[in-house]
Amino acid sequence: MTVRVTLNGKRVDLDGVRTIADLLRTRGLDPRLVAVEHNGEIVPRDRYEERELRDGDVLEVVHFVGGG
Repeated sequence: MTVRVTLNGKRVDLDGVRTIADLLRTRGLDPRLVAVEHNGEIVPRDRYEERELRDGDVLEVVHFVGGG
């Protein structure tokens, strides 16, 4: 199944991605180090596995980077 979403301002086709957790895995992102906004709503980390993606969804994924 392919889902077409807007991810950080770019239209992308996601093959085999059903949930936010799937998206993070395919992008190699640690869910503990990101914040995800889905259609204007911040999604709690404990909901990544259950939040399903659909055509037309808009996602912003912010990756936290340490440093100093």
